[in-house]
Amino acid sequence: MTSAAHPSHGSWFRRTLAALLLALPLPAQAMDKIAFGLDWKAEAEYGGYYQALATGIYAQHGLDVTIHEGGPQINHMQLLLAGRLDFNLGGGRAIEFAAENLPFIAIASAFQRDLSILIAHPNQGNDSFEALKGKPIMIGADTRTGWWLYLAAKYGYSDSQIRPYTFNLAPFLADKNAIQQGYVSSEPFLIRQKTGIDPVILPLPDSGYQGYANIITTSTKLVRDRPELVQRFVDASIKGWYSYLYGDPTPANKLIVKTNPEMPADLVDFGRKTMIERGTVDSGDSLTLGIGAMTDARWQAFYDTMAAVGVYKRGIDLSKAYTLRFVNKRVGMEMKR
Repeated sequence: MTSAAHPSHGSWFRRTLAALLLALPLPAQAMDKIAFGLDWKAEAEYGGYYQALATGIYAQHGLDVTIHEGGPQINHMQLLLAGRLDFNLGGGRAIEFAAENLPFIAIASAFQRDLSILIAHPNQGNDSFEALKGKPIMIGADTRTGWWLYLAAKYGYSDSQIRPYTFNLAPFLADKNAIQQGYVSSEPFLIRQKTGIDPVILPLPDSGYQGYANIITTSTKLVRDRPELVQRFVDASIKGWYSYLYGDPTPANKLIVKTNPEMPADLVDFGRKTMIERGTVDSGDSLTLGIGAMTDARWQAFYDTMAAVGVYKRGIDLSKAYTLRFVNKRVGMEMKR
């Protein structure tokens, strides 16, 4: 006569099997590979992205991100258009996307205030935007097709004033009448370091320029086909900025200097401090909506201002230039101290 199996035997077997299965290593979660292009070389102005990479914030969001530096000989906008980048810092070109019916769109703005400035020597009568009319100004090619058009229309500048900007301070330091473009978080520090003199600084936002900066752009195809991936990238980038500004910036700073060995550590520190003091990243709408914030009203005001001075034609459909779908969610605000 066969004896019936004790009921506890089956339970013991199931418990043992479950324990063994739990002990087995799980397959690694597949990470989405992301190519992200900057519009210049590694520096504090991109600290939030490097912080997200260095501290594993991108990885925590399932992203294997490669950050590609920009530079004077690199056109990352063309690489985005060619599909070789997934995301790019596209500057103020989003309205041009809409005007030309290009399938790309702005999805977040890390900077509420543009860091761009014009720099002049003190005591030379070049202490206002109005005073620069007719005088030689060194600017780069991107600037010539960007915010220069706004200044030229507002203050009566002409292209005959333009001189090549070589991204080198030597011509400026050698000529007291020189005027050039720069970043408030960079060139003033280097000029003081080399000369001990505080240069005249004319911040672009003080001219009435309302454009966002450090704008993340991507393809409308990625937004349509992989909105969850776009959201993860935006969220992780925002958290990277909160961590960089309000936490320990060391991981990002070390990675920036490693990536760009020509970048002095003290300049990186100055850049971060300047962005905090001037509210470059966290001011205005970002104080209530979170870093990366954009609004319809701000985009419309910028467009109206630029159209009024002839930079953009009237009638452009701004809904094709940007989307608020991925921002204004107060992501990461709990990280702020």
